[in-house]
Amino acid sequence: MKKRILSLASLSLFLSLSFTSCGDDDKKEEVIETDPITFTKEGELYMIKASGDTLKKLDIELAESDYEHQTGLMYRESMEDDQGMLFVYDDARVRSFYMKNTYIPLDIIYYAADSTLVSIQKNATPRDETSLPSEGPTKFVLEINGGLSDAWGVEQGDKISFKKLD
Repeated sequence: MKKRILSLASLSLFLSLSFTSCGDDDKKEEVIETDPITFTKEGELYMIKASGDTLKKLDIELAESDYEHQTGLMYRESMEDDQGMLFVYDDARVRSFYMKNTYIPLDIIYYAADSTLVSIQKNATPRDETSLPSEGPTKFVLEINGGLSDAWGVEQGDKISFKKLD
């Protein structure tokens, strides 16, 4: 009888040690390091006043594919004031952006097929998933650092002109 009790006690101790060693408490959280996403100049854009005067020249990244349209400036930690991202679409229609996984405030400027400013969503809040629609059909959307459209005096009637680098 003593052997049986000793065997049961040993089995019980073995099982309790086995189960506690497999618990989630022993797992170490794995941190995956990634390189920061950096700006890649793919073109130049001129912001032009309705009068025809050049307002600003920007270096731009282009978002032309579905993947680039969906990703945009997500996961970026900063952007220089003379940089922006230009989204180019095949057609003009009402567009809506949001700031999911976007870490910096942005001005989102919507332009029609003829490159005339349609509307601006100013100082979009980082990581906010609220829909930020254009006020009319747009074919081009320019994202710049938040607050710059006011600082530069961007307004209705202004246009853009851009070229891709070779």
